[in-house]
Amino acid sequence: MSHKATHPPDTPLYPIREVSRLTGVNSVTLRAWERRYGLIRPQRTPKGHRLYAQDDITRVERILQWLNRGVPVSQVGDLLDQPEKVETPTPASGDWESQRQQLQATIEALNLPKLESLYYQSLSIYPVSVAINELWQPVILSLEAQWANAPDALVRRTLEAFLRSQIGIRLHYANQATRGPLILLNVMPDDPGPLWILMAALMASEQGYRVQLLDRNLPLEDLPQAVARLHSSMVLLASGQKESDSYIREALPHAAKTLNVPLGVCGEVARLREQAFTDDSVHVLGDDLPQAISRLRPLLRESGVL
Repeated sequence: MSHKATHPPDTPLYPIREVSRLTGVNSVTLRAWERRYGLIRPQRTPKGHRLYAQDDITRVERILQWLNRGVPVSQVGDLLDQPEKVETPTPASGDWESQRQQLQATIEALNLPKLESLYYQSLSIYPVSVAINELWQPVILSLEAQWANAPDALVRRTLEAFLRSQIGIRLHYANQATRGPLILLNVMPDDPGPLWILMAALMASEQGYRVQLLDRNLPLEDLPQAVARLHSSMVLLASGQKESDSYIREALPHAAKTLNVPLGVCGEVARLREQAFTDDSVHVLGDDLPQAISRLRPLLRESGVL
């Protein structure tokens, strides 16, 4: 169902960059919701620039609410004009699950042109947090479980190279466009690749942080120098593995105490070792990457950065 923009002449109107700032939905996604799905219909200036009223912004927020409940964007249009108390529908067969199956099959087939298409499609249709939660994180978990029983170094390294390239380009331009705090992201020593840290970097960049990504493990004893020379406001470590007892219980707390910035941990390691993190100097942010990144801001406020 299309949403017609019929606002009184004196209604305050906002350009797309302001709507993106207010809602956290990037302009590419806002345009996709309009063009592909007719979910929003902003007014246009004589030169074709989009202008959004408060009703449009409220509608964007409702779209986000449905997406964050796991409803695919293809089903959201039918829900927007229903009563607020309508129950979340079960996603139609062939939507999220089929998207995951398609993405995983594409990765395993080493079909890079199709992988590139799926990557850009997922980040244009959905906010990054939804794309990671509903698509990329589940697929990475599925692949890593599969590789634990039947390692496939070629597929893993190909996926890592693809994401390193695509996310690296995104980080380069995003870092130039923001003045947010710099987050130093480092992979943990037992993780065989940077998939988790790459996803965390993508999420952090989308939340307005500048990101310095180290996708090969930098020894903990070198972190103080790295923080000083890169002018980092926080260190964030990630892993898809359990990591060793000595690393979790001794090395990390010791490293955290040598830093003058917060040290956080995210990724599967946060779930696998939840009970092992007993030192308050190490901030355990969880395995849900969008949620983990949302927890950075309070830590940075507490440390006086924000």
